[in-house]
Amino acid sequence: MNIGLTGGIATGKSTVSSMLIRKGALLVDADLIAREVMLPGHPVLAAVAGHFGQDVIQEDGQLNRKKLGEIIFNDPNERLVLNGITHPAIRQEIRRQMAEYESAYPERLVVVDIPLLYESELQVLFEKVIVVYVPRDKQLERLMERDGITEERALARLNSQMDIEQKKRLADEVIDNSGTLGETHEQVDKLWNRLFE
Repeated sequence: MNIGLTGGIATGKSTVSSMLIRKGALLVDADLIAREVMLPGHPVLAAVAGHFGQDVIQEDGQLNRKKLGEIIFNDPNERLVLNGITHPAIRQEIRRQMAEYESAYPERLVVVDIPLLYESELQVLFEKVIVVYVPRDKQLERLMERDGITEERALARLNSQMDIEQKKRLADEVIDNSGTLGETHEQVDKLWNRLFE
């Protein structure tokens, strides 16, 4: 079974995916894939530099994430351009890894962690979509604390994604990660049991 795992920035997707892995799920991590296509020598990074300029490339050839982030979090059109460059390659690799896992481990649960799952309209790939949820005020607080950024910058990032309440409404399953780690664990245990009933 393939399930999509999503949420908003700073809602705790990694926490939930780690719990599912410990239970025996296999993980396809879209963020990791997104980082891999931005490594020096990859054609996607070359295309990004071609559009955004050499300013987004550091002297060592690595992507200057901070510089690119400043551009795309403040200009929705540039964010769309970046998505148009990166998403096809990321989707292709997600599908490849899913197919590989399904073939090698047909009895295992495959969890695909995609932060922008709904924004990218990828829900059709999955039997179920799980949303890791925290209320927006808590999300903002966690993001500011985690990344050491101002409220203004944190809001710009939150506003670049679909609202967490909307994702919650679209979900097949919701894990509310606003309580304790133990409470989240309990919800993951119950979800696991439901998936394998």
